Amino acid sequence: MMPIQKNEPRRRLKASKKKDTGGPVRQCAVTRESLPQEELIRFVRSPDGVAVPDVSAKLPGRGAWLEADRAVVQKAIKTDALSRAFKAKTPMAEGVLELIEAQLVQRCVGQLGMARKAGAVVLGFDQVRAYLRKDAPGYLLEASDGSEDGRNKVHFLAKAMYDSPKVAGALTSAELGMAFGRERVIHALLQEGSLSDSFETAYRRLTGFRAAPEIDWFSGRDR
Repeated sequence: MMPIQKNEPRRRLKASKKKDTGGPVRQCAVTRESLPQEELIRFVRSPDGVAVPDVSAKLPGRGAWLEADRAVVQKAIKTDALSRAFKAKTPMAEGVLELIEAQLVQRCVGQLGMARKAGAVVLGFDQVRAYLRKDAPGYLLEASDGSEDGRNKVHFLAKAMYDSPKVAGALTSAELGMAFGRERVIHALLQEGSLSDSFETAYRRLTGFRAAPEIDWFSGRDR
């Protein structure tokens, strides 16, 4: 089997090693590696025989799994891996990479929306900086199309006060706005807790299909 060329590591978040929580493990149909379900994308075979992504893993029927990585899905398309997994001719849905990315964005937006409803979100440049002066963040959210000066001021304040603050920068200001019921959001913060942890799980999968710009934003600056 030819090796899979992963996304360039400086542009993608790597999952940190976690203790085994006893959660479900599935085998990737391309790499044959057994991974936690949260690191994979589920596919189901539609009635017309097409493999469609099921990011929420809730659609009925037998599923096949691929690692949440653009290169792995591209390899699956090239090698017709899901036909073997389903034991029947099963081409990928048209535009499958874009479909997966859109579902993963929606997953992140949904997680952020739940955090907003729970009152676990801080919005706005001044409000985020004020929060950082009194408490550690769960996640700093910086719009990918926001200004370098603003995000640097937020990040380096957090860095000066807390060890290794987590930053998510792959969502646009419009996508963050969708999550928080506004037209656009540039700076936001998730408070520490289970909702921040759930967002992290969703965000790591997204960065298998969309670059994590925060890695480049703060590289060489003691991120």
